[in-house]
Parts: sequence; structure tokens; C-alpha cells
Amino acid sequence: MNELVATVLQLEDPGIDPMLFIGALVLAVAAITVWQMVEIVDAYNRGALTVFGEYRKLLQPGLNIVPPFVSRVYTFDMRTQTIDVPTQEAITRDNSPVTADAVVYIRVMDAKRAFLEVDEYKNAVSNLAQTTLRAVLGDMELDDTLSRREMINERIRQELDEPTDEWGIRVESVEVREVTPSPDVKGAMEQQTSAERKRRAMILEAQGERRSAVEKAEGEKQSNIIRAQGEKQSQILEAQGDSISTVLRAKSAESMGERAVIDKGMDALENIGQSESTTFVMPQELTSMVGRYGKHLSGSDVQQQDRQLESLDFDDETRELIGLDDISKILGEIDEELEMDVEEMEKEAQAIQEGEDMGQSPDSIDVPRDEEETPGEESEVDSQ
Repeated sequence: MNELVATVLQLEDPGIDPMLFIGALVLAVAAITVWQMVEIVDAYNRGALTVFGEYRKLLQPGLNIVPPFVSRVYTFDMRTQTIDVPTQEAITRDNSPVTADAVVYIRVMDAKRAFLEVDEYKNAVSNLAQTTLRAVLGDMELDDTLSRREMINERIRQELDEPTDEWGIRVESVEVREVTPSPDVKGAMEQQTSAERKRRAMILEAQGERRSAVEKAEGEKQSNIIRAQGEKQSQILEAQGDSISTVLRAKSAESMGERAVIDKGMDALENIGQSESTTFVMPQELTSMVGRYGKHLSGSDVQQQDRQLESLDFDDETRELIGLDDISKILGEIDEELEMDVEEMEKEAQAIQEGEDMGQSPDSIDVPRDEEETPGEESEVDSQ
């Protein structure tokens, strides 16, 4: 246009040919006409064409030819657009004041309806979203507005769908960015949260103390069991030793009685030998006892010239009476029991040592319940 004005000013010079001026003017008008006839639409836009104010058609992306000087083109962005909803104040169902803001994502689906059915569709959607946000928040309680954000978004989107569909606009999603209660309500909520956390801390502390007391009692119980087991073993060994000692003393007294009989018999034989009589009468029990003890004590029999005197072994009744078999048997059993008790005590000591090495207290070592002392066992020890 500037060039055209400059050309016209130059043509006003009297020295210029009028035909040249007219030709330049026609050329300028033709250029302006062509410029007005060509309309270029971007790929993401649609254009609503009006001629003399009357809607004609939608212009597609690319180069479009329109009537010059009498047409206008209104472009519409067909991409997803963002509309910020200003902060809104609302009163919830339980009379708690809150403030909230949101973001609405829309897309123009029908440019013709967006052009003909609504004026400034962005402002229309924003105003509708504000009123819908206040209505949705007022229909909910405070706790729901703070925790059920997804439900608020969905309800607002559903409320916006019907009217915006008539405008050729689709609401793709609604996101409530923040819901803030009043300062007084917020302070009360913080106090409630603090009290709830203190209550949970007290519960956890009480549970920890209870568990510690249970474990301590269990450890003391195990310690008492081990201590009682040791005392029981000691009492059993002591009772067995007393019993064996009593048996040995009885057997020794019985043996000494027989030896006294033999000694008396030998004294009598000595007195008889000093007498002048040649005929002697000896009790059969004395001769048999002398022969038996002679065989057991010396390992040889008394010989008279070339003939060995016959002596008899202790019969079963006499062996049972003086306890020769029982003494060895009892001594063998005592040795076996002592070895077993020593092995068990070594195992328990090793288990306790391993528990201490692993950081476990001796009281926590499990003792089999079948080894606990029963009244029957104590009575058996007493009877022995």
C-alpha cells in the first residue's frame, strides 16, 4: 500500500503521462483485489466465511478463494484449549466455607455451531464452569471436598457436557487444582490431626510395653525352668548316691557278719586243735563258708596231701543275700546315669554359650516341657 501511495503521488506530478498514471492505478487495484480474494487457513484452524454478513461455509486448511471486499473470515482453533477457572468461594453442605479453582480442557468439534450458537465460546465455558464448581462444592460435605477430588472433577464435567455440546464444544476433562477451607476450619483440622497422631503414638507405645513385659516374663519363665531342671537333676543324683551308699553299707555289714562267724569258727578250730582229742565235729555251714570264702578271697583251695578239698561256689540265694551281683549292676547304672547327666549338662551349657554369642539371652533358651519336674518324680526320689 505504501508503494501504491508513493506511485500515486509521483503520478500527480504534471510531468507524468496520464495513461501511465491510470495503468499504475489499475495495477494497484488488481493487486488489492487479489489480496482480498486469497485466504490462507492454518492446518489446526477452521475458518467461518461470511459474505455481506451472511454465513456461507467453513474454510478448510490451505489456500481458499473468497469474494473480495465483501467477505470476512472468523478462524477457530481446533486443538485442545485450556481455560482457567478463577477462584470461587462456596459453602459446603455442613456450612464450612471453602475456596477452589479449576482448569477446564475443551476442544471445538463443530466450528459452525461455535460461530453461530454462542458468542465468545471461551468466556461462555469459563462462566459456566464457575457456577458449576460452586454448585458441586455446595452439594458436598467438607471432608468429601478434600478427599474425593476425582468425584468433583467428574461431576463438573458431566454438568458442562450438555450445554457445551449445543455450542459444538466438547469438555475433555476438568481438574480442580485446590480446595482450601477457611483459616478457622483449617486450624481445627490441624488440631484434630495432631490429636489423632498422639492417640496412635500412645497405642503403639502401650503395645510395645506390653510386648516387652510378655517377653521379659517369658524369659524369666524359661530361666526358672532351667534352674528347676538343674535342681531336679542335683536332687536325683544326691538321692541315688544316698541309696547306693545305703546298699553298700548294708552289703558290707552283711559280709562282715559272715567274716565274724568264720573268725569265731577258726578260733574254735584252733582251740580244738590244741586239745588231745582226735575226733572233731564241725558244722557243715562253717566248712562250706570257709571253702567259698577261701576260693573267692585267695583263689585257691586248701589242699591235704595230694587231694584237693572240694569247695562250692556261692549259690544263687547266698549271692543274692550278700548282693554281689546287685552291687556291680548298681555301680554300672550309676556310671551310665552320671555320663548321661554330664552330657546333657554339657549340651545345655553349649546351647547357652551359643545363645550368648548370638546376642540371645540365656533366659530365651527353650526347655522341653516333658523335662519339667512333676510331683511323681519327686516322690520317687524320696522313696529311693
